[in-house]
Amino acid sequence: MNWDKLYTVLKRVRNNSTSVGEIWLSVLFIFRVAILILAAEKVWGDEQSDFTCNTQQPGCKNVCYDHFFPVSHIRLWCLQLIFVSTPALLVTMHVIFKQREDGKTEQSSKNSDLEKQKKPRLHITGSLWCTYIWSILFRLIFEGVFIYFLFLIYDGIHMPRLVKCEQWPCPNTVDCFISRPTEKTVFTIFMVASSAICMMLNVAELFYLIHKKLTNCSYFATSVQFWLVGC
Repeated sequence: MNWDKLYTVLKRVRNNSTSVGEIWLSVLFIFRVAILILAAEKVWGDEQSDFTCNTQQPGCKNVCYDHFFPVSHIRLWCLQLIFVSTPALLVTMHVIFKQREDGKTEQSSKNSDLEKQKKPRLHITGSLWCTYIWSILFRLIFEGVFIYFLFLIYDGIHMPRLVKCEQWPCPNTVDCFISRPTEKTVFTIFMVASSAICMMLNVAELFYLIHKKLTNCSYFATSVQFWLVGC
C-alpha cells in the first residue's frame, strides 16, 4: 500500500471537512483502516485453511465453508470502507471543480508548511453545503446497510466454535470447526463498534451543519430586518 498517496488524499479530504468531520476521518483511518491492514488480515488469514470438518468426503469441506462464510469479513469491511469513503472524496471533487469554475488556482507546491497552516478553513455554503449534507447521508446509509448485511449473513457478531453442516455432497450432518473463534469475535465487535461510532459522528456533523445553516439564516434575516427599519 502506498502510504504517501493515502496521506495526500487524507490531507485533501481533511482540508475540506468540518471539525467534526476531521474527527470522523481520524476514527475511520486509525481505528478501522489501520486495524484492518495491520491486524485483522492476519486474524482471518487462516480462515479457510484451518476450517476443518469431521469427514473426508471430497467437496464437503469446501461446500460447508462457502455456506457459513459466503463473504469474507475482510472483503466485506474493505468494500464497506470504499463505499463510506467515496462521498468524502466527492466533496473534495466538488471543491476542486468550484475553484476551477471561479478561476482560482491551487497553492504552489513550493509554499512552506507554515503558509499552508495559515490557509483559512473552507466555507461550506451554497451548493457545496448540499453536497456535503448528501455525502453525510450516504455515509450513514452505507454504514447501516453493511452492518445489516453483516448481521444478516452471519446471524450476529458472535463467531461459533462448532457449526453443523448438512450441505450436499456431505454424507450426513457433519461437524465443522472454526479456527480462533474468540479472537475473530473480538475483532468483529471492534469493527462494528467503530462503525457505530462513525455513524454517531456523522449524525453529529449533520446536526452541526444544519444548526450552523439555520444560525446564519437567522442572522441574515435579523440583519435585513434592522436594515429595513433603519431605512
